[in-house]
Amino acid sequence: MHSHTLDMAKIVMNGMASALETLCGQAYGAQQYRKVGNQTYGAMFSLVLVALAVSLVWFNMEKLLIVIGQDPIIAHEAGKFTLWLIPAIFAYAIFQPLSRYLQVQSITIPMLVSSCVTLLLHIPLCWFLVFKSGLRNLGGALAVGISYWLNAIFLILYVKYSSACAKTRVPISIELFHGIGEFFRFAIPSAIMICLQWWSYEIVILLSGLLSNPQLETSVLSVCLTTIGTLYSIPYGLSAAVSTRVSNELGAGRPKAASVAAYSGMILAIIELFIVSGTLYATRHIFGYSFSNEREVVDYVSSMAPLVCLSVIIDGLQGVLSGVARGCGWQHIGACVNLAALYLCGVPVAAILGHWLQLKARGLWIGIQAGAVLQTVLLFIVTSCTNWEKQASQARERIFEERCSEENTSA
Repeated sequence: MHSHTLDMAKIVMNGMASALETLCGQAYGAQQYRKVGNQTYGAMFSLVLVALAVSLVWFNMEKLLIVIGQDPIIAHEAGKFTLWLIPAIFAYAIFQPLSRYLQVQSITIPMLVSSCVTLLLHIPLCWFLVFKSGLRNLGGALAVGISYWLNAIFLILYVKYSSACAKTRVPISIELFHGIGEFFRFAIPSAIMICLQWWSYEIVILLSGLLSNPQLETSVLSVCLTTIGTLYSIPYGLSAAVSTRVSNELGAGRPKAASVAAYSGMILAIIELFIVSGTLYATRHIFGYSFSNEREVVDYVSSMAPLVCLSVIIDGLQGVLSGVARGCGWQHIGACVNLAALYLCGVPVAAILGHWLQLKARGLWIGIQAGAVLQTVLLFIVTSCTNWEKQASQARERIFEERCSEENTSA
């Protein structure tokens, strides 16, 4: 419950911040550097407001859990934990726009260094606060908050003093409010697109709890989801790169380069995914031991391995195609695709195969992956039918119309 509470807030903020991949990425390509800085400030302000709303909910978490019927002792512990997590969510609200600000300028090494340093500091900090300070689980929450703030502070210092950010670094001014409406226009469908994806797997886990042997079925599905979640980090990086290149090229008015970037990303993803899924399949009889020592769970995971390998490929391709969508500003299309594919196809098919046809965890997994296949196919159709010249024209029109309106407002 503790980790899910934080994860849900992070996913919403991560989704909203991805709007900057469209707005700042295209503005940077169009050499509208001041707009990049102001949009980043506007996103920070907006996400801090969201964090404030989340913190109000977390502040009353104990009461809310009791109202919905949770055990008072569990509700009290969960309430204390979420209270100590509140500083972390504000750090995340600062960090996400900053990371997108650097990403759209292809400044990635500082983010890598910052994350590595933070991780190295987090491990001993977490050990001390959890085991030595007497805070136990509350120490874990405090360690998360401190680490998030350290990561955010490192990026703030880099942006403030690095010459690499000189072109897009602007002073904080009233201009940050000018782009908030436009930010939310892309941020809301961005968050919906990502949340729909995440919630579909959560629903499958809930459905597995209704099967005849819920402990085994839930354990196996959790192992499968953790596996594809871990392996998704590589195509997610490719997705960020594709989003950056596509948005930059569209903003610069180079539609052919944007098209090449999109298809190059897909080719790289296909190569990487076949290597990873092949390795996973070759080790299918032993990788279950990474999660459990129970022979029954390991054998079940081994039998699920071919489906998991297929899922790695499908989800990786979908991730890169989602990056193309963010680069073009198609978040609303992505949200509609995810809703139709995952909730009108994937979840119902999973329920039918898992429960009605008694295929259990295997049926649930096949069902949700049927939705993922449809999702990937639909996103590929949208990408392959794209008029790149029109996309470039629309991107530049929107950027320069916004610039004119800002100048008129200032005048």
